[in-house]
Amino acid sequence: MRYFVRFVPLLAALSAAPAFAQSTAPLAVAGSIGVLQTLDKVTGRVRVLEAPVGEPVQFGPLTIIVRACRKRAPEEPPETAAFLEIVERKTGEMAVDLFKGWMFASSPAVSALEHPVYDVWVNDCKAARTAGSGVR
Repeated sequence: MRYFVRFVPLLAALSAAPAFAQSTAPLAVAGSIGVLQTLDKVTGRVRVLEAPVGEPVQFGPLTIIVRACRKRAPEEPPETAAFLEIVERKTGEMAVDLFKGWMFASSPAVSALEHPVYDVWVNDCKAARTAGSGVR
């Protein structure tokens, strides 16, 4: 019985993630762009990257690919999540997979990039502009 009591919070946390994915409200922004914020801990430089889904974006030696970006409808509790793949490519060395998984804007520490020099987290998902949208 005491083992079950210890795992109740863990079970509650694990059951929360599928609730986000199975919501009845539209979650995906069609043709979306993941808005990421990055930090270089050495220089202290913070940068906002807009990464189209499926296209690699460079941040120093890191290659970041947003595979999916989801955002809840405005009438629901706010949540933005992105599935990221982050690979480090140093000159003369093999590529190293650093991160592969979901990052949540509301809880960046839940699934964060563990790197001594760089931090990456999700800020938002937005729709890609189309050529005929008239927005400039």
